[in-house]
Amino acid sequence: MTPIALTALLVTVLVAVLHGYFLVLEMFLWTRPLGLRTFRNTPEKAQITRVLAANQGLYNGFLAAGIVAGLLLEQPVLVTFALLCVVVAGSYGAISVNRRIFFIQALPAMVALGLRAL
Repeated sequence: MTPIALTALLVTVLVAVLHGYFLVLEMFLWTRPLGLRTFRNTPEKAQITRVLAANQGLYNGFLAAGIVAGLLLEQPVLVTFALLCVVVAGSYGAISVNRRIFFIQALPAMVALGLRAL
């Protein structure tokens, strides 16, 4: 494996791990201290929005699963599709919620896509 291919693989896996982490934060830790700090929520707001957050976390899990399945099945089209979905989701989140989301979610996926194209 070339250094670029290895770097592409590592960044791609990082994106999947991040989305697995987002799943845990949004589905299980949303109302806990770590979730409250991470998303800058009050306990009251977190309690009201916990079902929405869990749904959001599930979608993040599906993005991670798409990347992992594509890697394990050696299906680059599936990996590319999942990474593109991450870019779209992260860009939408940056526009609609907070610009930070672009740098945390969309940018790493864009880097992975760029490296995979080399």
